[in-house]
Amino acid sequence: MSPRGRPRDSGADAAILRAGLELFIDFGIEGTSMEQIAKKAGVGKPTLYRRWATKEELIAAAMESLIVEESGWTLRDVEATESPYELVEAALERAAQTTTTPQYRALVARVYGSAVTHPDLMAIYWRRFILPRRRHAAALLERARELGTVAAHVDVEVAIDMMVGAVTYRILQPEPPDVEEMRRYLRAVYRQTGLLPV
Repeated sequence: MSPRGRPRDSGADAAILRAGLELFIDFGIEGTSMEQIAKKAGVGKPTLYRRWATKEELIAAAMESLIVEESGWTLRDVEATESPYELVEAALERAAQTTTTPQYRALVARVYGSAVTHPDLMAIYWRRFILPRRRHAAALLERARELGTVAAHVDVEVAIDMMVGAVTYRILQPEPPDVEEMRRYLRAVYRQTGLLPV
Protein backbone atom coordinates (compact mmCIF):
# COMPACT_ATOMS: atom_id res chain seq x y z
CA MET A 1 0.00 0.00 0.00
CA SER A 2 1.43 3.36 -0.99
CA PRO A 3 1.74 5.99 1.76
CA ARG A 4 -0.88 8.69 1.93
CA GLY A 5 0.03 12.05 0.47
CA ARG A 6 0.55 15.01 2.73
CA PRO A 7 -2.60 16.96 3.55
CA ARG A 8 -3.15 20.20 1.67
CA ASP A 9 -1.76 23.30 3.28
CA SER A 10 -4.76 25.50 4.12
CA GLY A 11 -2.44 28.50 4.45
CA ALA A 12 -1.18 27.99 0.90
CA ASP A 13 -4.75 27.55 -0.34
CA ALA A 14 -5.81 30.84 1.24
CA ALA A 15 -2.79 32.69 -0.19
CA ILE A 16 -3.44 31.30 -3.67
CA LEU A 17 -7.14 32.19 -3.63
CA ARG A 18 -6.44 35.66 -2.30
CA ALA A 19 -3.78 36.24 -4.99
CA GLY A 20 -6.08 34.95 -7.74
CA LEU A 21 -8.94 37.14 -6.63
CA GLU A 22 -6.83 40.28 -6.32
CA LEU A 23 -5.26 39.79 -9.75
CA PHE A 24 -8.62 39.07 -11.36
CA ILE A 25 -10.21 42.17 -9.81
CA ASP A 26 -7.24 44.37 -10.75
CA PHE A 27 -6.51 43.06 -14.26
CA GLY A 28 -9.42 40.89 -15.39
CA ILE A 29 -9.21 37.35 -16.69
CA GLU A 30 -7.02 38.35 -19.64
CA GLY A 31 -4.47 39.97 -17.35
CA THR A 32 -4.29 37.06 -14.92
CA SER A 33 -2.17 33.96 -15.39
CA MET A 34 -1.33 30.93 -13.29
CA GLU A 35 2.29 32.08 -13.26
CA GLN A 36 1.32 35.50 -11.85
CA ILE A 37 -0.93 33.91 -9.24
CA ALA A 38 1.83 31.53 -8.12
CA LYS A 39 4.33 34.38 -7.87
CA LYS A 40 1.98 36.62 -5.89
CA ALA A 41 1.02 33.76 -3.56
CA GLY A 42 4.64 32.73 -3.03
CA VAL A 43 4.18 29.16 -4.26
CA GLY A 44 5.33 27.12 -7.24
CA LYS A 45 3.13 26.60 -10.30
CA PRO A 46 2.89 22.83 -9.63
CA THR A 47 1.19 23.68 -6.33
CA LEU A 48 -1.53 25.51 -8.27
CA TYR A 49 -2.02 22.77 -10.84
CA ARG A 50 -2.34 20.10 -8.16
CA ARG A 51 -5.40 21.99 -6.94
CA TRP A 52 -6.93 23.61 -10.04
CA ALA A 53 -6.58 22.61 -13.67
CA THR A 54 -7.19 26.10 -15.09
CA LYS A 55 -7.11 29.70 -13.98
CA GLU A 56 -10.88 29.87 -14.52
CA GLU A 57 -11.41 27.12 -11.94
CA LEU A 58 -9.03 28.79 -9.53
CA ILE A 59 -10.71 32.18 -9.88
CA ALA A 60 -14.16 30.62 -9.44
CA ALA A 61 -12.95 29.03 -6.20
CA ALA A 62 -11.53 32.40 -5.16
CA MET A 63 -14.92 34.02 -5.71
CA GLU A 64 -16.49 31.46 -3.40
CA SER A 65 -13.90 32.28 -0.76
CA LEU A 66 -14.92 35.96 -0.86
CA ILE A 67 -18.66 35.50 -1.06
CA VAL A 68 -19.39 33.27 1.90
CA GLU A 69 -22.77 31.62 2.23
CA GLU A 70 -24.97 34.66 2.64
CA SER A 71 -28.17 33.09 3.88
CA GLY A 72 -27.03 31.29 7.01
CA TRP A 73 -29.83 28.72 6.51
CA THR A 74 -30.11 25.38 4.74
CA LEU A 75 -32.66 23.72 2.49
CA ARG A 76 -33.78 21.70 5.50
CA ASP A 77 -34.46 24.95 7.36
CA VAL A 78 -36.61 26.09 4.42
CA GLU A 79 -38.64 22.89 4.40
CA ALA A 80 -39.27 23.12 8.15
CA THR A 81 -39.99 26.83 8.44
CA GLU A 82 -43.40 28.23 9.22
CA SER A 83 -42.13 31.78 8.69
CA PRO A 84 -40.21 32.57 5.49
CA TYR A 85 -40.05 36.15 6.77
CA GLU A 86 -37.74 35.09 9.59
CA LEU A 87 -35.34 33.35 7.21
CA VAL A 88 -35.20 36.41 4.95
CA GLU A 89 -34.59 38.76 7.88
CA ALA A 90 -31.81 36.45 9.12
CA ALA A 91 -30.04 36.66 5.75
CA LEU A 92 -30.71 40.30 4.96
CA GLU A 93 -28.01 41.93 7.07
CA ARG A 94 -25.24 39.70 5.76
CA ALA A 95 -26.40 40.29 2.19
CA ALA A 96 -26.39 44.07 2.71
CA GLN A 97 -22.88 43.94 4.17
CA THR A 98 -21.48 41.67 1.45
CA THR A 99 -22.93 43.39 -1.59
CA THR A 100 -21.78 46.90 -0.64
CA THR A 101 -18.05 46.21 -0.34
CA PRO A 102 -15.87 47.71 -3.11
CA GLN A 103 -14.32 44.29 -3.65
CA TYR A 104 -17.67 42.64 -4.28
CA ARG A 105 -18.72 45.40 -6.67
CA ALA A 106 -15.47 45.09 -8.61
CA LEU A 107 -15.81 41.31 -8.70
CA VAL A 108 -19.33 41.43 -10.14
CA ALA A 109 -18.23 43.92 -12.79
CA ARG A 110 -15.29 41.70 -13.78
CA VAL A 111 -17.37 38.52 -13.95
CA TYR A 112 -20.06 40.01 -16.16
CA GLY A 113 -17.46 41.77 -18.25
CA SER A 114 -15.81 38.40 -18.95
CA ALA A 115 -19.01 36.55 -19.89
CA VAL A 116 -18.59 36.84 -23.67
CA THR A 117 -14.81 36.69 -24.01
CA HIS A 118 -14.32 33.92 -21.43
CA PRO A 119 -17.47 31.79 -21.30
CA ASP A 120 -15.61 29.05 -19.40
CA LEU A 121 -15.29 31.35 -16.40
CA MET A 122 -18.97 32.25 -16.49
CA ALA A 123 -19.94 28.58 -16.87
CA ILE A 124 -17.91 27.61 -13.79
CA TYR A 125 -19.18 30.60 -11.83
CA TRP A 126 -22.76 29.74 -12.81
CA ARG A 127 -22.41 26.06 -11.90
CA ARG A 128 -20.52 26.48 -8.63
CA PHE A 129 -21.95 29.73 -7.29
CA ILE A 130 -25.17 30.83 -8.98
CA LEU A 131 -27.07 27.55 -9.32
CA PRO A 132 -26.77 26.45 -5.67
CA ARG A 133 -28.05 29.87 -4.56
CA ARG A 134 -30.89 29.75 -7.07
CA ARG A 135 -31.93 26.39 -5.62
CA HIS A 136 -32.05 27.93 -2.14
CA ALA A 137 -34.07 30.91 -3.38
CA ALA A 138 -36.46 28.67 -5.34
CA ALA A 139 -37.04 26.46 -2.30
CA LEU A 140 -37.77 29.50 -0.16
CA LEU A 141 -40.22 30.95 -2.68
CA GLU A 142 -41.97 27.59 -3.07
CA ARG A 143 -42.30 27.23 0.70
CA ALA A 144 -43.58 30.80 1.01
CA ARG A 145 -46.13 30.04 -1.71
CA GLU A 146 -47.29 26.96 0.22
CA LEU A 147 -47.73 29.12 3.34
CA GLY A 148 -49.56 31.84 1.42
CA THR A 149 -47.02 34.66 1.88
CA VAL A 150 -46.11 34.56 -1.83
CA ALA A 151 -48.97 34.67 -4.33
CA ALA A 152 -49.81 31.40 -6.08
CA HIS A 153 -49.37 32.96 -9.55
CA VAL A 154 -45.77 34.08 -8.95
CA ASP A 155 -43.28 32.50 -11.37
CA VAL A 156 -40.39 31.38 -9.16
CA GLU A 157 -37.69 31.57 -11.84
CA VAL A 158 -38.78 35.04 -12.95
CA ALA A 159 -38.95 36.24 -9.35
CA ILE A 160 -35.38 35.07 -8.73
CA ASP A 161 -34.17 36.81 -11.90
CA MET A 162 -35.90 40.01 -10.81
CA MET A 163 -34.28 39.95 -7.36
CA VAL A 164 -30.79 39.16 -8.63
CA GLY A 165 -31.08 41.64 -11.49
CA ALA A 166 -32.29 44.41 -9.20
CA VAL A 167 -29.38 44.01 -6.80
CA THR A 168 -26.80 43.70 -9.59
CA TYR A 169 -28.13 46.83 -11.30
CA ARG A 170 -28.05 48.75 -8.04
CA ILE A 171 -24.47 47.88 -7.05
CA LEU A 172 -23.09 48.70 -10.51
CA GLN A 173 -24.46 52.23 -10.51
CA PRO A 174 -21.91 55.11 -10.51
CA GLU A 175 -22.84 55.90 -6.91
CA PRO A 176 -23.53 52.51 -5.32
CA PRO A 177 -25.49 52.26 -2.07
CA ASP A 178 -23.97 52.06 1.38
CA VAL A 179 -25.00 49.34 3.82
CA GLU A 180 -28.03 51.19 5.18
CA GLU A 181 -29.28 52.09 1.70
CA MET A 182 -28.81 48.50 0.53
CA ARG A 183 -30.61 47.20 3.61
CA ARG A 184 -33.64 49.37 2.75
CA TYR A 185 -33.45 48.43 -0.92
CA LEU A 186 -33.30 44.69 -0.22
CA ARG A 187 -36.35 44.97 2.00
CA ALA A 188 -38.20 46.79 -0.80
CA VAL A 189 -37.20 44.11 -3.32
CA TYR A 190 -38.25 41.25 -1.07
CA ARG A 191 -41.59 42.94 -0.36
CA GLN A 192 -42.33 42.97 -4.10
CA THR A 193 -42.12 39.16 -4.22
CA GLY A 194 -43.89 38.52 -0.92
CA LEU A 195 -40.79 37.33 0.92
CA LEU A 196 -41.30 40.17 3.40
CA PRO A 197 -44.61 41.71 4.52
CA VAL A 198 -45.69 44.99 2.97
